[in-house]
Amino acid sequence: MTPRLHRRLTLAASITGAVLVALDGTVLTVARPVLQRDLHASVAAAQWAGTGYLVTVAALLVFAGRLGDRYGHRRVFALGVAGFAASSAAIAVAPGIGWVVALRVVQGVAGALLQPATLGMLRTAWPADRLAGAIAVRTAAIGLAAAAGPLVGGALTAHFGWRSVFLIGLLPAGAALLAVLAVPSAARPAAATPGGGLDLPGAALLALALACLVQTLVALPDSGWSAGTALGLAVAGVLGLALARHERRTARPLLPPALLRSPAVAPPLGVLLATSAALQGVLFPATYYLQDVLGLDPLQSALRAAPLAVAMILAAATSARPAKRHGERAVVLVGTVLVTSGALLTARLGPGSGTVGITVCFLLLGAGFGAVMATATALVVRGASTGEAGVAGGLQQTALNVGPALGIALATTTTGSGDPGAALTPSALAMAALAAAGTLLAARLPDGTGRAPESVTRP
Repeated sequence: MTPRLHRRLTLAASITGAVLVALDGTVLTVARPVLQRDLHASVAAAQWAGTGYLVTVAALLVFAGRLGDRYGHRRVFALGVAGFAASSAAIAVAPGIGWVVALRVVQGVAGALLQPATLGMLRTAWPADRLAGAIAVRTAAIGLAAAAGPLVGGALTAHFGWRSVFLIGLLPAGAALLAVLAVPSAARPAAATPGGGLDLPGAALLALALACLVQTLVALPDSGWSAGTALGLAVAGVLGLALARHERRTARPLLPPALLRSPAVAPPLGVLLATSAALQGVLFPATYYLQDVLGLDPLQSALRAAPLAVAMILAAATSARPAKRHGERAVVLVGTVLVTSGALLTARLGPGSGTVGITVCFLLLGAGFGAVMATATALVVRGASTGEAGVAGGLQQTALNVGPALGIALATTTTGSGDPGAALTPSALAMAALAAAGTLLAARLPDGTGRAPESVTRP
């Protein structure tokens, strides 16, 4: 197999796997109310069909990335895709809500396996100077899937019922498996050889800390600030401190210190966390604003928000070229400024705002986040050595899982007990401040024209 065909098959598998996960998350959001009624489930039980998956994925992403570093990303990816497809098919025939929740947790394990591997495979197959272009295409495909998901899910649910939305992923899963199995096995990097062992205590501490944090953040919009919320955050903090102490003392840490200290890894992770939180923190009250303040129905609201998805896809797909010409720091800085500006303009929306003003807000938010997501992801993945690409990919995916939960929690806190749509201004201003903090982090990115360090040296 020629190197060019090898790279193309790897990119096809990576894109298809990432699209599979993105599609699954968005179609379920549309189908959840019908699922709840059909299975005679409570609102809380139906909510756990999403929460159980999210918490499981967030808890296991980094450890799954380390498994890919050690045993090969191609192998871990194939296992994740197969598990994702099998659990999807099982959910489609689940007899009750308990089965759905349990199978969604299983699906979360599979999703955690395949997501870091999509980036790890690209890191090992593509040259460093061309990696940004591949990741830009992958990011644009994720945006397209996320935008199409609600439309596809709504149509399938309306005509064939909620079970059909879990079957649409079987075809892309099969395509991803065929693509990755056609790629020849590559030798494992020296840093990932079996002799090094896995940091199981570190993995357990990280998984528990992230599970507590994500569960607390996800539950906060419904439960509000309470003793349980404070306890959840406190437990997550204590586990985080225990993890930091353990990682300093162990010989083979799950989170290599040199990787976390790298200027090509830590700052872009912070930018991804801040901008994803700001984006979702704005969209959460903006959705209520469109429907409750302007009186639009769900379809009209979706059409008003469509420019965000279009701008995100276009910005992600075209981000590699300006990053190569002007440097990745410049592109990320422009992206964070656009997100900040979009949030500030959203704060000015009111009952009399017209379509043009709303469209401009969504265009700025989408273009900014698309550029940041593609470019910062390329920095994180390329800033790691090939032996640590899985961990880097897991950290990137973790930031994009924790960020939205954090943004919605902060927006809810800003809104208080009032209507989120009516409290759009304070929420959007808070998110603008968060995006501005991402701009400060972006200023710390390495300068240059896309030539980040090829590897990270261990201490």
